[in-house]
Amino acid sequence: MIQETNRLTQSTHNFIESAKRTIKIELEGINELFKYVNDDFQLACERIFATKGKVIVMGIGKSGHIGKKMAATFASTGTPAFFVHPAEASHGDLGMVTPSDILILISNSGESPEITALLPTLKRLQIPMISMTNSTESTLAKASDVHICIKTPKEACPLGLAPTSSTTATLVMGDAMAISLLEARGFNSEDFALSHPGGALGRKLLLKVHDIMHTHSAMPIVNVEASLKDALVEITQKNLGLVVICNEQNKIEGVFTDGDLRRIFETDIDLRTASILEVMTKGGINIHPNALAVDALNLMQAKHITALIVAENQKLVGVLHMHDLLRAGVV
Repeated sequence: MIQETNRLTQSTHNFIESAKRTIKIELEGINELFKYVNDDFQLACERIFATKGKVIVMGIGKSGHIGKKMAATFASTGTPAFFVHPAEASHGDLGMVTPSDILILISNSGESPEITALLPTLKRLQIPMISMTNSTESTLAKASDVHICIKTPKEACPLGLAPTSSTTATLVMGDAMAISLLEARGFNSEDFALSHPGGALGRKLLLKVHDIMHTHSAMPIVNVEASLKDALVEITQKNLGLVVICNEQNKIEGVFTDGDLRRIFETDIDLRTASILEVMTKGGINIHPNALAVDALNLMQAKHITALIVAENQKLVGVLHMHDLLRAGVV
């Protein structure tokens, strides 16, 4: 009977209204944060900015989950940080914390026993502490060097039990600190890529043309004395859709592509006797080996081509094909 009742309740419940009410309550909590972005917030950011060590974040329960995210956000935006579980800290992990570090202690009530139990030791170690709680009168707030209030009007949970608005507010305040510090450090997209080398952004901002281009014997190249037939053999063997024509000093004289070959069939040129100089396109579109791979992709797309000559001081150093960019994950 209970199971049947639950099914009926679930099938008739207005989930949309519940969701909208939850979001509204949490937005109200976030709006409350504006009054807590004050001199204490400024001081906390200044202390973190001046720290020579790392930011150590602690929290228990849901605050612990928020703390992990906060530490990860700090670390990926230019502020070295990591999370330490307070229970593990009291069993040896506190050895990871040094006086040159700074602590961010998260507890909505400010009375979490797993954290308050550490306060005497943290004080003895003289480690600067920033607390984030809902009350300036809490144990953590009074023990900290700086306190940031994260009080919200109420939880979105109708029972008032599950941390909802409070954890959201804490997360938002943490993001506000991280981004404020990012801006203060002049942290840019290239810095971000260095801490995300495995991601799509890292590949786009770090991968250079010289990392993936074809070089040496893999380059399709013929000299200025070559015949068209020689060039076609080279295009076929190297399978990059073009051949580069160079002089004895390896200076680029021109390029001949698959497209050029198709256009020849519309002319009276004899494929058997023509020289490559008769049919090549002078110069050719090229890019520097130190250019970003993503810039090579943009150039290919703008020019509606699938391969680029890689040149330095007008000399051939490589060839890059669209397939190379695809394999590298740039596209």
